[in-house]
Amino acid sequence: METVLAVLCGLMAAASIYLMLSGNIIRFIFGLVIATNAVNLLIFVAGRLSSHRPPLIADGSSVPVGEVANALPQALILTAIVIGFALLAFVFILFYRTYESLGTVDTEKMRFAEPVEGNEALGADNSKGSGA
Repeated sequence: METVLAVLCGLMAAASIYLMLSGNIIRFIFGLVIATNAVNLLIFVAGRLSSHRPPLIADGSSVPVGEVANALPQALILTAIVIGFALLAFVFILFYRTYESLGTVDTEKMRFAEPVEGNEALGADNSKGSGA
């Protein structure tokens, strides 16, 4: 089972790199989501899949008796999910602002795009810096 999940991690990483290099911002966001999920799955597989008892120490003992499950990968994955969600929210806001100001989602067209005329927020920022 670990081999299958390791291969799945590789396929997800390859798909995410392909999407992120496509030149479209929307595909980049989907590639970023797949990449974060691939890393979470990789951390889970690296912690070894086991269905042993939870890592609890019995009363009167200083170490657990027998094999126990590893709780560290689960804690790392929970932290990575929270950080990934925050990153995704930031990227969505950045995408929306870029599309609003340039009017395109293609990165090649963004290089030559001028800001959209009806955008007062960008015009106000540019007029303050011009030094009238």
